[in-house]
Amino acid sequence: MPAVRAPRRTGGRRWPAAVAAVFVLAQLALVRPGMGLGWDEAVYVSQVSGHAPSAFFSAPRSRGISLLVAPIASWSSSTSLLRIYLALLSGLGLYLALRAWRGLFPVRVVALGGALFASLWVTVFYGPEVMPNYWVAIGALTGVGYFLRAHADRFDRAALWGVGASAALMAWMRPIDAVWVTLPLLALVVCVRRWRRARLLAALFAGLGTGAVGWVAEAYVSFGGLGARLADASRIQGGLGWNIAIGDQLRSLGGTTLCRPCSSSLPGVEVVAWWVALPLLAALGLAVAVRARRTAHTLLPLACATTASIPYLFMIGYAAPRFLLPFYALLAIPVADALVHLVTTPRPAWRPVVLTLVALVGAGHLAVQYAVLENAVDRSTNGRRDWARTASELHRLGVRPPCLLTGDEALPIAFYAGCSSAQTQGHNASATRADILRTARHTPTATLAAAEDEPPEYARDWPSHWFGDRRIQVSPAAGARPARLSEPRG
Repeated sequence: MPAVRAPRRTGGRRWPAAVAAVFVLAQLALVRPGMGLGWDEAVYVSQVSGHAPSAFFSAPRSRGISLLVAPIASWSSSTSLLRIYLALLSGLGLYLALRAWRGLFPVRVVALGGALFASLWVTVFYGPEVMPNYWVAIGALTGVGYFLRAHADRFDRAALWGVGASAALMAWMRPIDAVWVTLPLLALVVCVRRWRRARLLAALFAGLGTGAVGWVAEAYVSFGGLGARLADASRIQGGLGWNIAIGDQLRSLGGTTLCRPCSSSLPGVEVVAWWVALPLLAALGLAVAVRARRTAHTLLPLACATTASIPYLFMIGYAAPRFLLPFYALLAIPVADALVHLVTTPRPAWRPVVLTLVALVGAGHLAVQYAVLENAVDRSTNGRRDWARTASELHRLGVRPPCLLTGDEALPIAFYAGCSSAQTQGHNASATRADILRTARHTPTATLAAAEDEPPEYARDWPSHWFGDRRIQVSPAAGARPARLSEPRG
């Protein structure tokens, strides 16, 4: 295979930068920097925040995203500043990922692939969120591009470093996802003679090991070993095993950020049509690549996309659209290649017609994506405002830092209120009944319960208050303090 060379024309190189810039602006305009932090975000930010106690950190989580936001979250409680920081960082990440593909495809294909990925509602929504999935996607897209370049030119040291850094980024964010993404790369380097490159294999292993070493060390320090942590992670995720979750993922496309349990009806055809079209366009992209004699350039990202999607389509009992971000990122460039082929290969007389049809379908797709995005942002904003209002009510009742919350949605509300959180059961179990009662004797403590639920037995004698449809049982220690209003975080 000849060495990969960057295109001589430099004007087209600006297109990936333009795509990344528009992506940043879309996040800032459509996701609202002031939108409060979500449940998982509160967990991640609390690990590095100086403004709230650390929340319970369960086995599946990794600390990469916490460290990524530490430069802001460690000294500022401003959600707006954090969102702007992540929007800018995610735009830079997208630009660098697209640059990794220079010379492998024409610039117009690479730029269109970036635009396709960046225009999905789930990408725009999670770009400025304190969540790891977008960064796994960026690492996957970057890593496969550099892998192809490193194979084509064994003297391209920058590509080798890119492979290692991309693998480290993925493993830093979600080690198990990193393994799934890189399986085809490892298989090629180990099993196919003409792909064997000792340096390439070393770069992959060094990257994965560097990114995952903290997660593995934490497994032995806090979870009883690597096997125990993997078992705990599987249990929290409902028990990994054969489970077809394709229908669940389809249901989540309507703007549901977490579909667990996933019992809602399927969204309309206009919402799921693009998802059904993806494999068809990917197959066309592969056919185009075969004809152009650059099969590996398309087949490898498709293979990595397939393995990245396996645990979330066939091994888990619930769905979240963010889980498939690496899948979408890796499909983007092959799909873009197929679309460019569609609009450039017909006879000259038919090209305007085909181009118009593709443009109309694309415009309709964008309209649907941003309608779904608006719905997801509104729903998330309203839920997070409710947490902030509950935190204000807790402050009014005398539950102020240092304090402890337990019960329904205690973890995110505790972050907003500046309290610690604890649960005696469920995925976030971190305390016993005796622990909570012992703390309640000297620390303001509150138990939260939904209207239809009874508070725990140990808190039924505590003063009871209603706030909306939520019952708040406040320990006597809170009542001993004079009420003083303070602003909740968010």
